[in-house]
Amino acid sequence: MAPLAGSGALAEGPGGNLRAALGLLLGLQRRGLRQVVLCPGSRSAPLAAAAALLEPTGLALFTCIDERSAAFFALGLGRGQGVPAAVITSSGSAVAHLLPACVEADLATIPLLLLTADRPERLKGCGANQSVNQQDFLRCSCRWVAEPEPTGVGLLDGTAIDALAAEAWLWSLGRKQGSPPGPVHLNLAFAEPLHASGPLLEAWARQLQGPLPLRMPPILIPSAAAQVPPPTPIAACQRLDPDRPGVVLAGPWRGAPCRWGAHLRALIQLQQRTGWPVLADALSGLRGQPQLETVAAYDLLLEHPDPGLTPAQVLRLGTLPASRRLERWLAGLDARQVLVSEADPRPLDPLARVAGQSDAGLAGWLAASGLGAGVSCAGEAVQAPGPAPASQALAATWLQAEANLQATLAQALDGQGAPATGFPTALQEPVLVRQLSRLLPAHLPLMLANSSPVRDWESFADPTGPPRPMHGFRGVSGIDGTLSEACGLAEALGSLVLLSGDLAALHDSNGWLWRPQLRGRLTVLLIDNGGGGIFEQLPIRTEPEGALDFERLFAMPQPLDPSALAAAHGVPWRRVANLAELAPQLAWALAQPLALLVLGTDRRQDAALRRRLRTMAALAGPPDG
Repeated sequence: MAPLAGSGALAEGPGGNLRAALGLLLGLQRRGLRQVVLCPGSRSAPLAAAAALLEPTGLALFTCIDERSAAFFALGLGRGQGVPAAVITSSGSAVAHLLPACVEADLATIPLLLLTADRPERLKGCGANQSVNQQDFLRCSCRWVAEPEPTGVGLLDGTAIDALAAEAWLWSLGRKQGSPPGPVHLNLAFAEPLHASGPLLEAWARQLQGPLPLRMPPILIPSAAAQVPPPTPIAACQRLDPDRPGVVLAGPWRGAPCRWGAHLRALIQLQQRTGWPVLADALSGLRGQPQLETVAAYDLLLEHPDPGLTPAQVLRLGTLPASRRLERWLAGLDARQVLVSEADPRPLDPLARVAGQSDAGLAGWLAASGLGAGVSCAGEAVQAPGPAPASQALAATWLQAEANLQATLAQALDGQGAPATGFPTALQEPVLVRQLSRLLPAHLPLMLANSSPVRDWESFADPTGPPRPMHGFRGVSGIDGTLSEACGLAEALGSLVLLSGDLAALHDSNGWLWRPQLRGRLTVLLIDNGGGGIFEQLPIRTEPEGALDFERLFAMPQPLDPSALAAAHGVPWRRVANLAELAPQLAWALAQPLALLVLGTDRRQDAALRRRLRTMAALAGPPDG
């Protein structure tokens, strides 16, 4: 059946614009598009009308007055589901507001479709209102940018429009020219007249109820049944020796959701064969996983690394964790390092230390390397050898060091040694993340905002806590769109907890506007420490303090009550005064569709606590024996 095409009045004037918009969204919908986020505008009216006409067919439509918030909401949908959501905006500065989410989608390999309306080419560069070079705003971060028919997309025929949809979908999912998933920008020129009349809209609505191409079988998206690509030979530079001591360094997970199960199974299989311990970033999703032996406190252990922790080789999974101590350690190792990413062929080694990089994903790399346990090269079941004695010895050293350090942290943060150490059990951020890592239900997705929350969870969360899907902003490591992306993730996943600082939430306060449309359950845990607490961890404050106004230049506290802002948006909230209140207040918040818990802390005291904890970690000594 041919792509959507109009005839007569349906294809002329504003009908041509609407026909083109419908054809594009239909083409994307057939390929798996589920959700559209619409921002207000006049030039984008054909796209808005098309989205509304397709809503009864199953295309979910969200609306948002803030383009930046809309893009991050769509980013959350794409991160959670593994397929792109589409954002529709008008022309001009509206397109510029998409850039923060676009750069995050680029570096974090999240599929995203950005559909922007524009003036025809004849109105560019001549002083026409709202005409800018918006076609270039997002180009540096997009997998593909298209400007079809600059005189007006209403002139395109149905076949060309469907081909445009197909190309955009493939580029966004990372199936073109070996590129990873990411953002795609379609800059669409719409010529006037823009606005379809009521009778014309009614005619299209009637036609959409009939046997149109919409009824064609959908082009299926990837499923769990196709998680692992067929093994392909790997280069010699990408190989490691399973019988030599090594460690696995697992950075933040950036693979498609449908590939997570295969990734986890492959890592368990690799560890059973090699015995290599897994140094697991907080955003790797691997901590607490059964059958895996992980090291969580590697950042603290590497403050003054013990020589007994040195491996002969390192398997690095994905991007590096944000730890300068880890980077220094890796840069100084005389060890073979191989990097395996999940379908991202771009350079991911800022240390310039890897011997080879593969984008086959861990499951694909493992199958191709012959390291898999229990399967021969011919595919027959065999009795796989176990770890070599030297590998077991190295793993034991790492795991004992982890156990010693966790015992030290437990004594300090659980209050068992408060009189002797001076560590109170009040609301202090390292104490909070320790408690939350235990209190939050297993498998409940958690998003960690930059900057302090993700760092504290990395170092101080209890590694014996239950496993859960982890999400963060480690693509660009900014605070743009924190609340909006959390709303998108909650919508995609069904439920989510966001742990955020006060400035990150305030920076995206329009994210609260998603409340009336949000169907997913979201709990926001907001650490209110009166400004940018991350800067307290840097040697910026001066003595005497009058030599440099730290508060004004770096912390930038804002005279705004976060609970009042939430209440103004109709969001229920409570304030947690001490650790004794944390569990019952958390239970209340988790039962709400959307709720805020405000956790008041002192950033200067918390910075001092972190320094003392690092000193204690350094004094914990080498592993026993």
